[in-house]
Amino acid sequence: MVWITGSNGMLAKELEGIFAKNGIKWIGSGRDVDVTDQIALDTFADSHDLSSSQTGYAVAEGKTAGKIDWIINCSGYTKVDKAEHEQEEAQKVNAEGPRNIARTARHIGAKLIHISTDYIFDGEASEPYNENAKKNPLSVYGRTKSAGEDAVQKEMTQYYILRASWLYGFNGHNFVYTMTKAMNERDSVKVVNDQKGTPTSCTTLASIILKIIQTSENAHHLFGKNAAIPYGIYNCSDLGETTWFGFAEYIYTFGRKYGRITKECEVNACTTADYPQDAKRPAYSVMNKSKIQSALKIKLPSWEESLEKFIKSESFAPV
Repeated sequence: MVWITGSNGMLAKELEGIFAKNGIKWIGSGRDVDVTDQIALDTFADSHDLSSSQTGYAVAEGKTAGKIDWIINCSGYTKVDKAEHEQEEAQKVNAEGPRNIARTARHIGAKLIHISTDYIFDGEASEPYNENAKKNPLSVYGRTKSAGEDAVQKEMTQYYILRASWLYGFNGHNFVYTMTKAMNERDSVKVVNDQKGTPTSCTTLASIILKIIQTSENAHHLFGKNAAIPYGIYNCSDLGETTWFGFAEYIYTFGRKYGRITKECEVNACTTADYPQDAKRPAYSVMNKSKIQSALKIKLPSWEESLEKFIKSESFAPV
């Protein structure tokens, strides 16, 4: 069984759907279980991990509980600019939270999948970052997420840290929905064109997580507990690279094509200096995804392909 923390978030909702389709039992926790409270996490884990004498606990979709084999940490403080003014809260959720979850995972013998970010890099590179590239975050958000990675690595060995970038999905606020709404309301929009990265669909990231779990569980049954893809850090985004401006141009193109944007809107480029924000972003945060593709024997989609599928989907519903 899988325990998803931060179960009301965008990625968690995507995971719940893909798990249901693939017959994977899961249980979720949100604000009802404070990740900064070690006792709360341990209590929840002990009361839902029914691998011993307890049986038949009702969980998601009416499924039956069992041993918690996996914890997926989707919780996080993600308000990048606000974190500059709420440093203590960001530290608690993004650094202390993963530490506590890792301790709980170790306590019940579960594997951990922890979601991190490209913002742990400083953007000074000229080619895609590998997993072992030096971390040098520029913002409070980036520093606290980096600290969360370190805490997981310190507390346990059975972990997968997945670094995502520019994430968007069906269930929550994100850049695609924001741009779609703006383009339907305005005659023009202005978007930063000197920050380069890779947009990533929650569908892609959720599919990677599903594949990790399935591959690990199948290997365990066939070859023993040590036969699985190696634990460690993996860069996990769609393929390719663009700027926020380039991203917005494609949102407009696909939005018009599939009737999501019903009027003409001019998409204009600007610089980071033209659009000042509290938190400094990396100018270049493209990541090399060779490691995850090789480990899982998969070919990730391009960011353009994922974006088009997202916008034309019946589930597309800007909030």
